[in-house]
Amino acid sequence: MSSSASLEIVVGVTGGIAAYKVCEVVRSLRELGHGVTVVPTANSLKFIGTATWEALSGRKVQTEIFESVEQVAHVAIGAQADLVIIAPATANFMARLVHGVADDLLTSTLLATSAPIIIFPAMHTSMWNQPATIQNVETLRSRQVTVITPSTGRLTGEDSGIGRLPDLDDILSSALALVHEKDLIGRQVLISAGGTREPLDPVRFLGNRSSGRQGFALASAARARGAEVTLVIGRTDVDPPVGVRVVRVETALEMKAAIDASKSDQDVIIMAAAVADFRPAHASEKKIKKGHALVHLDLVENPDILASLVTGRRTGQIIVGFAAETGDENGSVREHGLIKLASKGVDLLVINDVSGGLVFGSLKNGALIAAVDGEFIDIPYGSKDTLAHAVLDAIVKRIP
Repeated sequence: MSSSASLEIVVGVTGGIAAYKVCEVVRSLRELGHGVTVVPTANSLKFIGTATWEALSGRKVQTEIFESVEQVAHVAIGAQADLVIIAPATANFMARLVHGVADDLLTSTLLATSAPIIIFPAMHTSMWNQPATIQNVETLRSRQVTVITPSTGRLTGEDSGIGRLPDLDDILSSALALVHEKDLIGRQVLISAGGTREPLDPVRFLGNRSSGRQGFALASAARARGAEVTLVIGRTDVDPPVGVRVVRVETALEMKAAIDASKSDQDVIIMAAAVADFRPAHASEKKIKKGHALVHLDLVENPDILASLVTGRRTGQIIVGFAAETGDENGSVREHGLIKLASKGVDLLVINDVSGGLVFGSLKNGALIAAVDGEFIDIPYGSKDTLAHAVLDAIVKRIP
């Protein structure tokens, strides 16, 4: 089902102080035309009461398994859901979910549903970093539950760190991105992600600031839409999504070899990786000592992977490139990107403005998607999941 269609969405609320932020989530989902059933835990009602949830959702709120027993509420709510959002999710709630505990209406509903589940944890940094919580998150993700890493910032009291509930726009875009038509079923999609590292010696390397998050968002989105995904990754800050084939590489040459080995079978190739343009002409086999400072570093150009893909593409294959640009005296980000679109010969080019640290390492992105057929799509700065689905929407329109 497309996220633009009317959905039946369950919003589960657990006992964290960030529960107040979920009021806007419920309100926004209804304004988008979706039906919302709020299922709060008993502890969450200490923060936000049932009257608030009923007013915002327009529906009666049940909290106990033994309310309306004749309706078998936990089965009925789970069966009708197209999507389940848990926000905020406490460490305690995730631990109960991992172990299949079903002692209230929300946990019972989750065991009874086949809808996609997305969880937005919110807790103190020390709780998020506990080994038990880390393992529980990994377990949930291995069961195809989407667990969103919390944001970083001010927490309860004077503390700051990772553990904040993400902003409203990020919650909405990440959640609704899970519910799409399966318009890539039977398609093979290859995606590159992360940055390459070019060794100077056994310790040092030339690299870049890419985190891999945008490539991983593309891989998750393509898999959610039914594609068989191969993900070729260099250096990344986060773990790759589950359910995709992963090939790990270090250098630009290794990335080219991995892509060349799989390219002929692919319907779509998306080059989202930040591939080094140059590598040292000679890498020292021993660590370069501090007293032997490099006066001159000889660099050689790496092969242009994207250009080689265009040259050797098979009929009907869609190729997408990414361009990380900054404006200068010779032109704007858009102008530089369009020059690259014309020279590369790709079907689509995603043009990123990377000035000011807005993209590399960030949880957000915005871009101009430029097509060789003349279409231009501006995607405002927001969730990388939103941009990923916008890119895939543009691809689906052009698959023969």
